[in-house]
Amino acid sequence: MKTQKKILITGIAGFIGFHLASFLIKKGDYVIGCDNFNDYYTPELKTERANKLKTLGTEVINHDIQNIQELTSLLEEKGITHIVHLAAQAGVRYSITHPMPYSNSNLNGFLNVLELARALPDVKLIFASSSSVYGGNTKLPFSETDPTDDPISLYAATKKSGELLAKSYHHLYQIPMTGLRFFTVYGPWGRPDMAYFSFAKKILKDRPIPVFNHGKMERDFTYIDDIIEGTAAAIDACRDFEIYNLGNNHPEPLMTLITLLEAALGKKALIDYKPMQSGDVTTTFADITKAQDHLGYAPKTSLSSGIAKFTDWLLGYEGAFR
Repeated sequence: MKTQKKILITGIAGFIGFHLASFLIKKGDYVIGCDNFNDYYTPELKTERANKLKTLGTEVINHDIQNIQELTSLLEEKGITHIVHLAAQAGVRYSITHPMPYSNSNLNGFLNVLELARALPDVKLIFASSSSVYGGNTKLPFSETDPTDDPISLYAATKKSGELLAKSYHHLYQIPMTGLRFFTVYGPWGRPDMAYFSFAKKILKDRPIPVFNHGKMERDFTYIDDIIEGTAAAIDACRDFEIYNLGNNHPEPLMTLITLLEAALGKKALIDYKPMQSGDVTTTFADITKAQDHLGYAPKTSLSSGIAKFTDWLLGYEGAFR
């Protein structure tokens, strides 16, 4: 009989946190989580995700990771075996105009999570990184062995710094850790600030969508269910220190995304072509060989199928246009 995992998820009311918690609960694991419900995007969406998790029996604590060590006694009492650290200040473009939240959450906040991991006996840590750490690399696809010392946004710099902080704590305290570099995750209950979500809302409202670099961009769009299966496998396999790419291994042109949204929503997009945005990259493309070999990771969802599932959810979601 397998021992039940007892998992703390930071950022549990976020997009990935919500889906991961739902998956793990159904799998039979004990899940508890925290989130600070900040207003980077509408807190109502986070609250609705949290309420759905509570109906599944998950405890969701309104708590900021910058003070997460205050929860040490509670988590010791619960016998937490794994921490999945997803809480972060997201968004490349927002980091250009609002740098301090990135320092507070992605650096100081992560340091507090590492200190929590040090305080809990025999805990394993799985943490979210980002494809943005590859910066302006031109070699494709991006491999975990590629250099990541040339970030082109503050967000990317904080995510790379998080990997380095984690590596140092692993070296000092032998905490088993796994870092996951996520590639453009999308799907139902997603983040409204991301292109696929904001484009869909603007198309439905007949508003122009901003398309940077005149549409000459590609992204390795990765459907949420594939990301969750890869993350769950990383939880099971966490030993020593490893970094994995979790992507779809298939970059798609930005204009293909728009075409699929138009077809799924039954409306044409009004396109406002713009020059390249500072801090952005033209292409992301994940080499997932390592995750395939070590985790059995095998993304199954095409962009056309994933966008159809997302738009079905969006059209039926009452809170989408608040």
